[in-house]
Amino acid sequence: MEKDFIIAGFGGQGVLLAGEVLANGFMLDNKNVTWYPSYGAEMRGGTVNCTVVAADDEVSAVQKSSADFIIVLNQASFDKFTSKVKKGGTIIVNSSLAKIQKLRNDINYVFAPITELAQEKLGNIKMSNILALGIVSKVSKLISIQTLEKALDNVIPPHKRNLIPKNIEALKLGYEYDLLPV
Repeated sequence: MEKDFIIAGFGGQGVLLAGEVLANGFMLDNKNVTWYPSYGAEMRGGTVNCTVVAADDEVSAVQKSSADFIIVLNQASFDKFTSKVKKGGTIIVNSSLAKIQKLRNDINYVFAPITELAQEKLGNIKMSNILALGIVSKVSKLISIQTLEKALDNVIPPHKRNLIPKNIEALKLGYEYDLLPV
C-alpha cells in the first residue's frame, strides 16, 4: 500500500503542522513516510502545501504530481490542486473558504465548512488544520484518530503542550462531522 496526500492552503493555516502530524501518525503505524513542504517566500498569506506519502514498503518518490487524498483549505488551493487528485481519489474542501463546485466526475468530493466549525465549536479558526485531519481519518480509513492523537503529542512543541487537548477536540470534531453527499 502506498497512499499520497497533499494538504494545501495559505500561510498561517497550519498546513505544514497538519502534514507533520499526519506523517508522524503514519510512522507510529510503522509505515515508511515522506513529508515534503512547499511554500512561498512571503509565508503568512502566501501559498503553502505539503505532500505526505505513506507506504508499507519503500516510498516510490518524495514529491508527487498527483495524490489519492487532497485537503484544500482555501479557494486558491482548490483551483490549483483539483486537477492533481488521482482518478478515484478524494478532495476534502473547506467550503468556508472555497466554493462548492464539482469540476471533475472521476473523483470524490467532500465539502465541509471547516473554518466555520473551528470557530463555532472550538472558538478558534487556527484549529481548522487539525479538524481537517479528523475528516481525512474518517474518509480515508487509513489512520485512526487515536494514532493522530499520539502524533499530536509527538509533534506539538513543549511550549504549546497546553493546546493538545483542544487539538484532540478538533480531531474528534472533524471525524464526527456528518459528511453529507454533495
